[in-house]
Amino acid sequence: MEGSRPAKPGSSACLWLGLVSVAVAFLCAEARTTPSPLLTPSNATCAGNSKCQAGIILPIWYPEDPSMGDKIARVIVYFVALIYMFLGVSIIADRFMAAIEVITSQEREIVIKRPNGETTTTTIRVWNETVSNLTLMALGSSAPEIMLSVIEVCGHEFKSGELGPSTIVGSAAFNMFVIIGICVSVIPQGEVRKIKHLRVFFITAGWSIFAYIWLYMILAVFSPNVVQVWEGLLTLAFFPICVLLAWVADRRLLFYKFMHKKYRSDKHRGVIIETETERSKGIEMDGKMVNSHFMDGGAASNLIGLIENKEVDESRRDMIRILKDLKQKHPEKELDQLVEMANYYALSHQQKSRAFYRIQATRMMTGAGNILKKHVAEQAKKSTSVQEVHVEEPEEYVSRIAFEPAVYQCLENCGAAILTITRKGGDINKTVYVDYKTEDGSANAGADYEFTEGTVVFKPGEMIKEISIGIIDDDIFEEDEHFFVRLSNLRVLETEDEVLSPNSLPYPKAMLGFPTVATVTILDDDHSGIFTFESNSVHVSESICIMEVKVLRTSGARGTVIVPYRTVEGLAKGGGEDFEDTYGELEFKNDETCKLIHVKIIDDEEYEKNKNFFLELAEPRMVDMSLQKDRKMTSDEEEAKRIAEMGKPVLGEHSKLEVIIEESYEFKSTVDKLIKKTNLALVVGTNSWRDQFMEAITVSAEDEDEEDTGEERLPSCFDYVMHFLTVFWKVLFACVPPTDYLNGWACFIVSIIIIGLLTAVIGDLASHFGCTIGLKDSVTAVVFVAIGTSVPDTFASKVAAVQDTYADASIGNVTGSNAVNVFLGIGMAWSVAAIYWHMKGKPFVVEAGSLAFSVTLFTIFAFLAISVLLYRRRAHIGGELGGPRGHRLATSAFLFSLWFLYILFSSLEAYCHIEGF
Repeated sequence: MEGSRPAKPGSSACLWLGLVSVAVAFLCAEARTTPSPLLTPSNATCAGNSKCQAGIILPIWYPEDPSMGDKIARVIVYFVALIYMFLGVSIIADRFMAAIEVITSQEREIVIKRPNGETTTTTIRVWNETVSNLTLMALGSSAPEIMLSVIEVCGHEFKSGELGPSTIVGSAAFNMFVIIGICVSVIPQGEVRKIKHLRVFFITAGWSIFAYIWLYMILAVFSPNVVQVWEGLLTLAFFPICVLLAWVADRRLLFYKFMHKKYRSDKHRGVIIETETERSKGIEMDGKMVNSHFMDGGAASNLIGLIENKEVDESRRDMIRILKDLKQKHPEKELDQLVEMANYYALSHQQKSRAFYRIQATRMMTGAGNILKKHVAEQAKKSTSVQEVHVEEPEEYVSRIAFEPAVYQCLENCGAAILTITRKGGDINKTVYVDYKTEDGSANAGADYEFTEGTVVFKPGEMIKEISIGIIDDDIFEEDEHFFVRLSNLRVLETEDEVLSPNSLPYPKAMLGFPTVATVTILDDDHSGIFTFESNSVHVSESICIMEVKVLRTSGARGTVIVPYRTVEGLAKGGGEDFEDTYGELEFKNDETCKLIHVKIIDDEEYEKNKNFFLELAEPRMVDMSLQKDRKMTSDEEEAKRIAEMGKPVLGEHSKLEVIIEESYEFKSTVDKLIKKTNLALVVGTNSWRDQFMEAITVSAEDEDEEDTGEERLPSCFDYVMHFLTVFWKVLFACVPPTDYLNGWACFIVSIIIIGLLTAVIGDLASHFGCTIGLKDSVTAVVFVAIGTSVPDTFASKVAAVQDTYADASIGNVTGSNAVNVFLGIGMAWSVAAIYWHMKGKPFVVEAGSLAFSVTLFTIFAFLAISVLLYRRRAHIGGELGGPRGHRLATSAFLFSLWFLYILFSSLEAYCHIEGF
């Protein structure tokens, strides 16, 4: 039953860690009034002030000194309000991250000219993956912490506060120790995850540690307890420097250019991505080795021009492989169902961005369901509804008279050719007259056919009429000849006595359609025949399965003739690789003019294919009737033999047919559509307010199971509870502009403004909550606010660790986010405040106190954590995440203990139970 599902490891770990942190915080609060007499407090904020201050938005709750019962009630109200606000921030951050996903998923097409002169169109990403992860992606996941720091300073008359900086440091500790600890343990048994872009990880990990060392240098070394303007601006400037160095490492510029590298295309989007390689390899094109630094400064077209067709088409090959695998697993399913399943599989298994995992975690946590399965289901419904729409042809008010078909063939001895004239549309209750007349072509009336003319009458209700043209037979050898039959002089019977032409009516009720001229070809039967294919080449789709090739017998059809044939390999190989070898003999009976050769084409479902093979006809031979049976021939057989021997069968102009096998147009279109659908921006983005409001009021199942079908299941009780708890926020934030507007920038700007307003309220609630129970802002921030803002990231990293092939999305982004938090969150707030106080001629005072101690403690613990992760790359473990059960548990326990010790020591130092700085 869904209601009795076992709790997920990540959820249980978060719950226990939350309980432990609350216990530690309350123990420290209980002991806050009894500092150790053995220590001389160097922390200037040690004494503190538990009296509540007015917030930026929320006023003080009077009376200021309530009774114990009122205090407990206030604590409950503040705590519940905090949780509810955290839910609101998570949901608006979901919209914010969706906008970022759309912005960073922008692509552009460029035309590449290959060395052989051919041109091809390739799609490339506008945003570099590393740059987007460190800028917009990091800003999206860390926006509440950054906004809280900036708003706290600007909202309190540009005076420093403890809540914002402590939240940033506490959030960094939670990310580094708790999130990575959970990711290590949730990997399925027997699997490991390694960091792929190790150079970028070293850059971001180094910067994340340096950022907190730099904070300590500002607070305690350069200018103790004072932040100068240059210090704040330099802290802010470290952000673009960090991004630049990470981009250099990703592109291997500067000192990297002397190293070798190769390029590949993103497996599911066709976007060009650089990958690592051995020094001995490099890029080989037309037999020449090319060093990487020749391409780094060039245009993107030069870069892609060095990529082989197989590399560029890697995404298509993967999509084809998915379709083939699904077709083998589910042979009973239709193509539309297979396309739906392939779409879900491709979306599930492609490399995803940090924004996607954050959005998925938030929506599953708030009862919005699995966005991948919902997206695929909606696409399937749309395609079904499109197929169900039948375009009705407009009613035809005019009857159209024409030949159907327009081409006829008959043997010279057939006696007469029968032609069909049809009436379509209009009022079939009218009587219609139409004249017909034969016209000479290469055949002459009186010698080859009988001149004929007359009138066809379509009586009420009649739709089809036939006319007969006599054919004259002779024993003279001659080429195949043809003549024409033309329709003219159409009339409509209006009344019993009045026949009118269409032009004399107010509007035409009948008219000549197309074609009005029929061609009749007379096949000479006095020769054994000329045997030929219809043309010298033919193009077939590999999906045709069985190919039919016509062998024609022209200029005669007398006697029985045998024509040998066989297939000959070209670029296409026989033996079941591209086609089945075919050979045999065709037996043309007397008066038989056409035979079919069947060749089986192997459908290996290639995206682009252009291979050829040949069908050859050997010399035809007459069947000697006297040798067929030991009997006396009849007079008719003797006459047929005499005439046949006068004209021996021969091969015609096209005795060798080139068969060119091409890719299936339908299959190619299917692959192209699937590739376009695998852009994750289409999954998380919205294109109308209507879609957003419908999504806001709809509850879906929280389902992380990766199944090929992508089918949704019914929501559980938990899903309904979370939906009704968050439906207010969902409906409210559905008013944010859809991500399709201005390529996501409209949603981006509105969302960040709303995040700023909510974080201002969260800051006031956290401060009031702490002062009500007697906790200092630094402790409240490290324990409660840091956890509240990091819960969505926890679930996102957990899902990324399980679903991704590599550990970059779950580990690499944590280190980058920690550095961005300091450089943007603290750098921006302190720069603004330092400039403000400098203009007033006063210093910007920031008490080192607990912040300096927390920063130092985090730096030491972070160095230990990164060292452990790098040690896990050794062969006996295999990667940063997962591995043997014992190593997983030991690593997770070690990282959790680091976070517990960080919380414990920071809280004890805040209340002067241990000596700080």
